[in-house]
Amino acid sequence: EVQLVESGGGLVQPGGSLRLSCAASGFTFSNFAMSWVRQAPGKGLEWVSSIDSSGDIPTYKDSVKGRFTISRDNAKNTLYLQMNSLKPEDTAVYYCRFGITRGQGTLVSVSS
Repeated sequence: EVQLVESGGGLVQPGGSLRLSCAASGFTFSNFAMSWVRQAPGKGLEWVSSIDSSGDIPTYKDSVKGRFTISRDNAKNTLYLQMNSLKPEDTAVYYCRFGITRGQGTLVSVSS
């Protein structure tokens, strides 16, 4: 059974940083690309970033380029999202995604 467990969310002031983690199990993590998606309050699901299976090729939504960094540790079956210079519009529940499977999400709130 595929399981994805996100952690690392919280309340942060504008300009602050957070690092999200996603622990994956139930599949061969190192063989697959992974993604982060988010859902802001009252809005639909939005793609944020993806990374290929080896971790060499990240891609980003335009609004997070230069602020967010996706990475992975295939030895630990873990996906990361380093988020810097956070803005109020980054407030959302963040999910890691494999195929159509998402975890339970972790809430990021950016507010002064």
